Amino acid sequence: MARYRFWFLFAGSIIFTVIVLALLVSIFERKQQARVVFPQVVEVKHNEPDPSVWGKNFPREYETYMKTLTTMEMSEYSKYGRYGGSEAFSKLDKYPNYIRLFAGYPFSVEYREERGHLNALEDMLATKRLGDNKPGACVTCKSSDNPRVFEAIGEDKFYQTPAKELIATHGIEHSISCADCHEAGTMELRVTRPAFIRAMSERGIDISKASHQEMRSYVCGQCHVEYYWQKSDIKLTFPWINGFRIDDIEAYYDEIGFSDWTHQETGAAMVKIQHPEFELWSTGIHARSGVTCPDCHMPYMREGSIKLTDHWIQTPLATITRSCLQCHNQTESEMKSRVIEIQDRTFSLLNRSENAIIAAMDGIKLAIEAGAGDAELKRARELHRKAQIRWDFISAENSMGFHSGQEAVRMLGDSIDYARQAELEAYKVLVKRRPQPERAAR
Repeated sequence: MARYRFWFLFAGSIIFTVIVLALLVSIFERKQQARVVFPQVVEVKHNEPDPSVWGKNFPREYETYMKTLTTMEMSEYSKYGRYGGSEAFSKLDKYPNYIRLFAGYPFSVEYREERGHLNALEDMLATKRLGDNKPGACVTCKSSDNPRVFEAIGEDKFYQTPAKELIATHGIEHSISCADCHEAGTMELRVTRPAFIRAMSERGIDISKASHQEMRSYVCGQCHVEYYWQKSDIKLTFPWINGFRIDDIEAYYDEIGFSDWTHQETGAAMVKIQHPEFELWSTGIHARSGVTCPDCHMPYMREGSIKLTDHWIQTPLATITRSCLQCHNQTESEMKSRVIEIQDRTFSLLNRSENAIIAAMDGIKLAIEAGAGDAELKRARELHRKAQIRWDFISAENSMGFHSGQEAVRMLGDSIDYARQAELEAYKVLVKRRPQPERAAR
C-alpha cells in the first residue's frame, strides 16, 4: 500500500507540475500578445481622414469597421429595418402616408432609410433633397475629412459654402471613420463637431472635462441628434437650451418662432425632426445607468488575451451575448423578446398617431375648402404641429422606441391626443362655416 501511495503521489506531482508549467507558458504568451496590441507600423498624422492608414496600426479594429459595407439585410434582426445596414429602400414606398405628412417639403419627394457609416457621404450626395443646392451644413457629419476642414476654414465658412464646392475645394472623399472620434497617436476619444461642443457648453457641460465613459456617448451624440439651421446664416444648431425631451425642444422652437416649412395641405408651420437618438437615449434607463452607445452597438470582443472594441457598428440584436448579457442575467431569447416587445408597442402607437394626424389634416382641409381663414384655423394648425413633431421624433429616431421605451409611449400618446384635438378644432370651424339644415329651412 505504501508503494502504491508513493507512485500515486509521484504521478500526481508530475501532472500538477505539467499543469502549472502550461499555465505559466499560457500567461507568458498572452502577455507577449498584449504587448503587440497596438504596433506603430506607420505614423498617423493629426486629422488623418483615410481609415486604411489607421488600419495599418489597428488591423483588428479596421477589419471590423470595414464590415459596415457587408450586406446585412435589416429584416434579419428586426422587422422595422432601423439599423443602418447596406440595404437601401425608400420610406415613401414603405410608408406612403409620409408623402402627405411631409407635403410641401423635400422629404415628400425622397426619404431613404439610412445605411451604415461607410455609405454616409455617398448617400448624402445622392439624395434628391435640395439637389445641387445643398449647403455645407449637409456635409457636417458625413466625412472624416471634416475635422481638418473645420480647423482649416472655420465653422461658419464650412456651413455656408455649398456642399459640392466644399467637397471639391477641400478634397473631401472619405465617409465617417477613425478621425471623427479618435485623436491620432493617443487614440483618445474626441468630439470633432463644433455644434455639439457649443450646445453642451450652453447647457453648462465642459466636454474637455468629460470622463472616458461619457465620451463613449458624446462621440456618437455629436451626430446622432436633432438639429436645425436658420436660412439666414445656415449655422448648424442643436435645440437643447431647455433640455433633451421633445417638450423642451418644442418650447425652444416655439420661442424663436422656427419652422422648417409650411404644410402644403393644412398651412401649419412645421418642424422636421432628424434622427434624435442621443436625445431619446438621454431620457432612458440605460443612460441613467451609465450605459453608453458603444456598450450596446460596439461591444467588446476578445482575440486571445486582447480585448477590442468591435467597430462593426450594428444593432445589439446581432450581438446580444456581448451587448446585453454582460449586464442582464437572462437568456439571449428572453432579451431579444424584450426588445421586440418594446418595438412592437412603439410601432403600434406610431401607426395610431399617424392615422390620427392624417384625420386631423383631412378635417383642416375641409375647413379650408369651406372658406375658413387663418384666424379660425390657428388653434387647429398649432395642434397639428404639436402632434406631428412628436410622431416624427419617434419615426425619425432609429431604435423604434427602444432607447427609451416609456418616453416613446408617452410621446406618442400625447401625439394622438393633440391630433384628435386638432381634428375636433377643425370640425368646430367647419360646423360654423356650413349652414345647419334647420336654419336653411327657416
